[in-house]
Amino acid sequence: MTGNESVNKFLLEAKNITKKFGEFTANDQVSIGLVAGEIHALLGENGAGKSTLVKMMYGALQPTSGDLYWNGEKVVVNNPAAARKLGVGMVFQHFSLFESLSVIENISLAIAEEADLALLAEKISRVSREYGLPLEPHAIVADLSVGERQRIEIVRCLLQEPKLLIMDEPTAVLTPQEADQLFVTLRKLAGEGVAILYISHRLEEVRQLCHDATILRMGKVVDNVDPQEETAQSLAQLMVGTAIHKIESVSDKQFGKILLRTRSLSLESDMQFGVDLMDINLEVKAGEVLAIAGIAGNGQGELFDALSGEMRVSKPDIIELNGVACGTRGIRFRRNCEAAFAPEERLGHGAVPSFRLSENVVLTRHNSDKNLVNFGFMDHKLVRAIADRVAKKRDVRTSKADPEASSLSGGNLQKFIVGRELDRKPKVLIVNQPTWGVDAGAAAMIRQALINCAARGAAVLVISQDLDEIFEVADSIAVISRGQLSDIYTANEMTYEKVGLLMAGAHEKPTKHVGNLQDNMAGRT
Repeated sequence: MTGNESVNKFLLEAKNITKKFGEFTANDQVSIGLVAGEIHALLGENGAGKSTLVKMMYGALQPTSGDLYWNGEKVVVNNPAAARKLGVGMVFQHFSLFESLSVIENISLAIAEEADLALLAEKISRVSREYGLPLEPHAIVADLSVGERQRIEIVRCLLQEPKLLIMDEPTAVLTPQEADQLFVTLRKLAGEGVAILYISHRLEEVRQLCHDATILRMGKVVDNVDPQEETAQSLAQLMVGTAIHKIESVSDKQFGKILLRTRSLSLESDMQFGVDLMDINLEVKAGEVLAIAGIAGNGQGELFDALSGEMRVSKPDIIELNGVACGTRGIRFRRNCEAAFAPEERLGHGAVPSFRLSENVVLTRHNSDKNLVNFGFMDHKLVRAIADRVAKKRDVRTSKADPEASSLSGGNLQKFIVGRELDRKPKVLIVNQPTWGVDAGAAAMIRQALINCAARGAAVLVISQDLDEIFEVADSIAVISRGQLSDIYTANEMTYEKVGLLMAGAHEKPTKHVGNLQDNMAGRT
């Protein structure tokens, strides 16, 4: 095959694309070709260069060197508007919607040439019906579920009739049922000749959906494979470059006494678009991992804040940790009850970016471990030893000794934060999104650490959006939706389909029966 024939085979081809940020090379001689009518996966661990590459395809970044070809002709994509004019649409992982505006108002901002809102509303209804993405054009975004918000992003792209659709982690915020419907839509688009570039860390869905896969590692293409001929394990190994730790569960588990309990926990969110907690009752026993599933934005952050003491309730016995009623007490008191907490946000909440790892150890242990600080002075040798111990045990990779938290990759910082809390050997561990945005290798190590923590007799509560993770680590599973918690089921009783129905709100009760939330609110610490 000649060079011209190779170029003309592809709708979009990236040839030898290199992108540098100062001395750092994000993409190194990357080549990839996308074919009309095919769904092509772009895989790689965090920092592999996926986002940088697609931003250049979409015109948000410019390559340092290398070329893009569209239908065999060399093109320069100067900005996203130029990409859209060419026929490239992109649905980002993080939505760009104004919550106080309606569906049609959000879409009209991206389609300036359509001034007739009545005609635009008709187009939205027609396209959303045709592709199985039902939308009410005049609905206010703040009132919509996360899955419905994603439909807005997709329909907004489809109205521009793209020839190439780039999707970045599209199922991360969907129920299994919503994900299945999305796959139907994507297959329909591919059948109509649209090329789809699909970025996802959910490797089983990549195997089911995609025709080809390009694997990036450290900015370079390391392989091109047919994902349907691979396993999820083999794809993960290609991404990371080494064998992925296989999760080992504990057989014949015996649970002890209840170490974490809430009684009718209701709490009003203090955020404008936050979610109120309503009548949440849960129990976690010694040796047990309870996982709470749910789509982002359904009260997970508020629940973590209530359990950690960052938001307090009006009565002590609404929350018990290690047998101590502490609903009205703050986070330092709860840590003294041998509880540990790892929040969703790594930088700024789990760690101070400019502080060294040893200094970040002190932040969560200065009150419970009296040896770390004496008369206002930190024992540098001791805290450094703890930081080194955590880094070694959790395989935290650093560029120098005791670096600043901000210098670590997301996965390494997450391993350190979870490891820091595990190092205290807590009786209760509460973790929010433990492996969000980390690569497969780091995720496997963190999940195994949570299982091992419970095996030592701790009560472990895991809040997660990742259903694969939930089924890997959990002994018991519940689902949170619009601030309400479902019944708690054993993991053996649950299926992906059942979790999906609960995520969509099958368990929800009318809010009028919950009572006065404000009476249960005692304010932030």
